[in-house]
Amino acid sequence: MQEYPQETRRANNTRPRSLDVVQHVAERITHSVSQVIIGKRNEIRLTVLGLLSQGHILIEDIPGVGKTMMAKALARSIGATFSRVQFTPDMLPSDVTGVSLFNQKTNEFEFRPGPIMAQIVLADEINRATPKTQAALLEAMEERQVTVDGVTYAMQEPFLILATQNPIEYEGTFPLPEAQLDRFIMRIQLGYPSQTEEMLLLSAQQYEHPIQSTYQVVTVQELVSAQSAVREVYVAEEVKRYIIELVMATRRHGDVYLGSSPRGSLALFRTAQARAAMAGRDYVIPDDVKALAEVTLAHRVIIGPAARIKDISSRSILQDILASTPVPGASAQ
Repeated sequence: MQEYPQETRRANNTRPRSLDVVQHVAERITHSVSQVIIGKRNEIRLTVLGLLSQGHILIEDIPGVGKTMMAKALARSIGATFSRVQFTPDMLPSDVTGVSLFNQKTNEFEFRPGPIMAQIVLADEINRATPKTQAALLEAMEERQVTVDGVTYAMQEPFLILATQNPIEYEGTFPLPEAQLDRFIMRIQLGYPSQTEEMLLLSAQQYEHPIQSTYQVVTVQELVSAQSAVREVYVAEEVKRYIIELVMATRRHGDVYLGSSPRGSLALFRTAQARAAMAGRDYVIPDDVKALAEVTLAHRVIIGPAARIKDISSRSILQDILASTPVPGASAQ
């Protein structure tokens, strides 16, 4: 029998009550969104996991698989304010962050907030915006604030950006720079539904879209409490070392031109905490790290020219790294 050593677990075996809040929030949101997005429970759980980790998510997939509906269902499930930004090449940064307008009645400038000021923001087809407009999101994503005309405005908690991009269509698009990709805690794909799932989808939308019957299942305060509880999950030194070894391996891999940044280590650390909490554990095990390494690190890896010619993907590189990096702490009991 294999078991992780005692150091990976809490010294006390008492289960914190805060974990019940995390599980309650995660299960209710997942169930609610699953009524709208059929057959994608794992992807929905990843999205909820990213929300609990206080990170932003990039959904890279073709049109029509439910990216927009997932964001709407998520916002309705927690009663959060929702806005959608449809990015186009002629969009200006002020169209995203907001603008200060002069009020002739008061003889003062008034700030008109842009769509980025909502709690859940759908940045649809983000790669269609010019680099100047994409850069307007950088401060909001990292520091959770925007600066307009020298005045800084803080975001309301919880703040989540769900960005989408079409990986197939390249005409009229501007690839996301590495600095912006690095600010997404994970990148996921929804993919096509199976035949059975698509049959259920047709039946579910025969009379009206399921999003119309989606209602709030948790409060914003419950979500904020769950986000705080996630950060209390214990991570042993050897698990931290395992995270660092995986990230360092992306920098040393022969097919990689530029490996993951330290922000990738933190993303893997935070999401592993959230995954453990959602499973009812107050400690992280290496399996949590392995399960999330690909979605948190693959988009931070820049493939070398020779590997690109061979059609080697960043996901296959991460799978190779996971297979070759020793998992810590496995010992006979």
